[in-house]
Amino acid sequence: MSEELEVKDCKNDVIDLFGSKVFNITVMRKRLPKHIYKSMMSTIKEDTPLDENVAEVVANAMKDWALEQGATHFTHWFQPMTGITAEKHDAFISPTEEGKVIMEFSGKELIKGEPDASSFPSGGLRATFEARGYTAWDPTSFAFVKGTTLYIPTTFISYSGEILDKKTPLLRSMKVISDEAIRILRLFGKTDVKKVTTTVGAEQEYFLIERDMYKKRKDLILTGRTLFGSKAPKGQEKEDHYFGRIRGRVCHFMRDVDRELWELGIPSKTRHNEVAPAQHELAPVFSTSNLATDNNQLIMETLQRVAFRHDLQCLLHEKPFAGVNGSGKHNNWALSTDTGENLLNPGKTPSENLQFLTFLVAVIEAVDRYPELLRCTVASAGNDHRLGANEAPPAIVSIFLGDQLTPALKSLETGKPVEEAKDLVMDLGVDAVPNFIVDATDRNRTSPFAFTGNKFEFRMLGSNQSIAGPNIALNTMVAEVLGEFADKLEAADDFKTALIDLLRESLKEHKRVVFNGNNYSEEWVEEAERRGLPNLKATPDAFATYCEPKNVELFDKHGIYTHGELDARQEIHFEDYSKTLNIEALTMLTMAKREILPAVLDYTKDLADILTQKKALGDFIDATAEETVLQNVSKLSGSLVKKVEILDKTVIEAQGIEDVQEQARFYQNKVIEAMESLRATADELETMVGEKYWPFPIYEDLLFYV
Repeated sequence: MSEELEVKDCKNDVIDLFGSKVFNITVMRKRLPKHIYKSMMSTIKEDTPLDENVAEVVANAMKDWALEQGATHFTHWFQPMTGITAEKHDAFISPTEEGKVIMEFSGKELIKGEPDASSFPSGGLRATFEARGYTAWDPTSFAFVKGTTLYIPTTFISYSGEILDKKTPLLRSMKVISDEAIRILRLFGKTDVKKVTTTVGAEQEYFLIERDMYKKRKDLILTGRTLFGSKAPKGQEKEDHYFGRIRGRVCHFMRDVDRELWELGIPSKTRHNEVAPAQHELAPVFSTSNLATDNNQLIMETLQRVAFRHDLQCLLHEKPFAGVNGSGKHNNWALSTDTGENLLNPGKTPSENLQFLTFLVAVIEAVDRYPELLRCTVASAGNDHRLGANEAPPAIVSIFLGDQLTPALKSLETGKPVEEAKDLVMDLGVDAVPNFIVDATDRNRTSPFAFTGNKFEFRMLGSNQSIAGPNIALNTMVAEVLGEFADKLEAADDFKTALIDLLRESLKEHKRVVFNGNNYSEEWVEEAERRGLPNLKATPDAFATYCEPKNVELFDKHGIYTHGELDARQEIHFEDYSKTLNIEALTMLTMAKREILPAVLDYTKDLADILTQKKALGDFIDATAEETVLQNVSKLSGSLVKKVEILDKTVIEAQGIEDVQEQARFYQNKVIEAMESLRATADELETMVGEKYWPFPIYEDLLFYV
C-alpha cells in the first residue's frame, strides 16, 4: 500500500458526496410538496408540532428516496441508557394476494415503533414482564441510509411514559435553555430571536492497533483495555507522535472514515496524531447538540467498522494502555441564536459587552452550583483511570477564563476600568513570513472547563462516552440560572442597574470556581479544598451525589427527569460500574490462570531442566544465571498464585453484595486493589519470562507497528 494517498482517490467530489445518504433539507425541498416542506421546516426550525398528515407524505417520499439509495429495510435508531445505539430492522415489503410484495412505509411506521423495553437498562423503572416500549421520530435529526437500511433517529420511552433513553432529555434540555435564553435576550431588546440553540463540537480521540494483535488479547476483546502489560522501552516521552506525519496505512484508514462520514452528512474536519503512540483524533464542525450527539455515535461506529476493513482495531476505551495517555472527548459547547449570533462571543471589548457578560456569569454560577452533577456525567470505571493522571483534568471541576475575560470580570465586580488584554501582532523577524494576530488569551489544556474564544470546552469526557449526558446537565443548569436572572431583571425598574448589581453579586458568590493555573498540580488540589470545591475522585464518590436534593429539584422543575427517573439512572450507573469491574476481574483471573501461569511454568520447567543438565556436568560449569532467574521467577509465580486466589475470593464476596451503592464501593476499595496487586506481579513476570513463552502480544507489539 502506498505511503501517500493515490491521486485518483482524492478527486474533488466531496461536494457531491457530502450528505448524499441523508434525507436532509435539500432532499426535502426537492421531493416534498411546498406546503408539506413548509410544515416540516417549521417543525425542524421552530419546534412546532408535527401533523400526522404531513408525516404520511414525508414517509412516502422518504421511502422512495431510500429505495433509490439501495435500502430494503428501515429502523428506528435510538440511544438507550447503554451509552451506545440500538436498532431493529424491518423490511419495506408488504405481501399481496397474488403472492408478490409491494414496498410500503406509512406515516404511522415513521412516527412510532415498538421495541422491547424490558431488555435495556431501566434502573427498576420497568419489570421484565413489562416489555412494551415506544420509539418516536425526532424530525429535527435527519434520517439517513447506511448499508441497505433507512435509519430514522428516534426517542425511546416506556409504555407508561418513563424516559429510557438519552435523546429525550437532551431535546427537553435544549428547549429549556432556549426558552430561558430568549427571556434574557428580550430584556436586551432582541425581539427578533425565536430560538436559541446549543451547539457542540465533540473531538474524538482513539487508538489504532493491528487486528491480529488485538485478537490475541482476551482483555482487549472483553474489556477494551489491557489488564496486563508492562511499559514498553519507548512510550510518548520523546513527544514525537503528536501532530507527527500520519503513516500511509493510517492515512488510508482516515480517508475512508472521512468519506463515509461525509456521505452521512457529518462534517468531519480535522484529523491528526495524538500524544500517545498509535493514538489519533478526529474532530467535526459544530452542530446542534442533538445532531452532534447522533453524529458522535456514528463517528465511533464508523471508526470501528472502517478499522476492521483495514485489518486494524479501533480502541475507544478511555485508558487502553497503562503508562501512556488515555483518550478523551472534548465537548465544545456554545449558544447561538436563529439570527446567527453567538451568545458567547465576547466581542472586542468584553468588559462593556453586558449581554455577553450575562451569559458568561450565568455559566460560571451554574458550574459552581452543580459541579457534582457535571462530574457525574463523565464518571465511569474507565474514565477513573484517566482523570487526574497528568493527561486529563482532575476530578475537580473548575473554569479557565484566561487573560481576556479575567480583567473584564474584575472590572464588572469592582466597577473600576481595567486594562483589557489586546490582540498583539506576532512578528517572527522573517520578511517572507507574514505577521499575524495573536489571540488575546492563551489556552489552558489542563482545565476541565475552559473558555476558548467563543465557546466552553468541557474536557473531562471519556472517549467512549455519549455526549448526551454532559450536554443535558449543562443545558439544564445554565437554563436554571438564566431563568433566575430573568425573574429578577423582569421585575426591575432600572434594567441596567439591576443587571450590573445582579452580575456582581453572582460573581462575588461563585468566582471560587474560576482557576487559570495548572490543574495538574498538587497545589491546585490543596487550593481547591480550601475553596470548598468538591474532589470526587472515583465514580462511586461522584454518583453518591447524583440524587442530591438540588439535582432532583433542578431536573424536576424543568421537566427533564422525574425523581424516579433520576434514581433509576443512579442505580444504572452504580450497576454499570460494578459490572465493568466484575468483567475485568474475571478476565484477569482467566488470563492469569489459563495463559500467564502456564507460560511461566513452561519457562520455569525449561530453566530447571537446563540447570539440572549444567549441574550434572560438574561444578566447573557456572549455573549462576539459571539459578538466579529460576529463583526469582519461581518466587513471583508463587506470588501470582496467591494473588489469583485473593482476587477470586474478593470477586465472589463482591458478587454477593445486594445493595448497588455498597457493591460499587466494595469494587472500588477492595476489588481494584486486588486487581492492581495481581497485575503488578504479572507485569514483573512479563519482563523476566522469555519472549517465546509469553502468551500474548506485549505493549511493544501493540503500540508500534508498520
